[in-house]
Amino acid sequence: MALHLTLDNFQDHIGADVGVSPWVEISQDRVNAFADITVDHQFIHLDAEQAAQTPFGGTIAHGFLILSLLTHFAESGAGTSIEGTVIRINYGFDRIRFLSPVRVGHRVRGRAKLLSVAETKPNQFRIKQEVIVEIEGKDKPALVAEWLTMAVVG
Repeated sequence: MALHLTLDNFQDHIGADVGVSPWVEISQDRVNAFADITVDHQFIHLDAEQAAQTPFGGTIAHGFLILSLLTHFAESGAGTSIEGTVIRINYGFDRIRFLSPVRVGHRVRGRAKLLSVAETKPNQFRIKQEVIVEIEGKDKPALVAEWLTMAVVG
């Protein structure tokens, strides 16, 4: 569950870690399904034998598959919201960097830090969070993103 803050204490959490999600396993079935949905059937994601001959040593997840898990991570602990929010809308990204491939069979999780919050219209707030997707047992993360969401408070 995301960390729920009041408007009064939201600013107090700028620069602070606001949560960590549980681990999610990146299975070959998940990668295959993502390949079918996105019509991205590059061998590095699907063909274990051919992928084993690359520097990755096996199949890897699509970078966009890992990025797409951010909403799950936010809902399951790596995120924050304002109390009284009636809707949150994905507003985009200021920055995304794919730093390390995620091998099939590894687990990833999200870790979020609140960077800023700004009222853009009455009762409408743009929230910027840094989200780091960690790979279990690895020092280097899979990705780092500055994620923007819009919260409408009722």
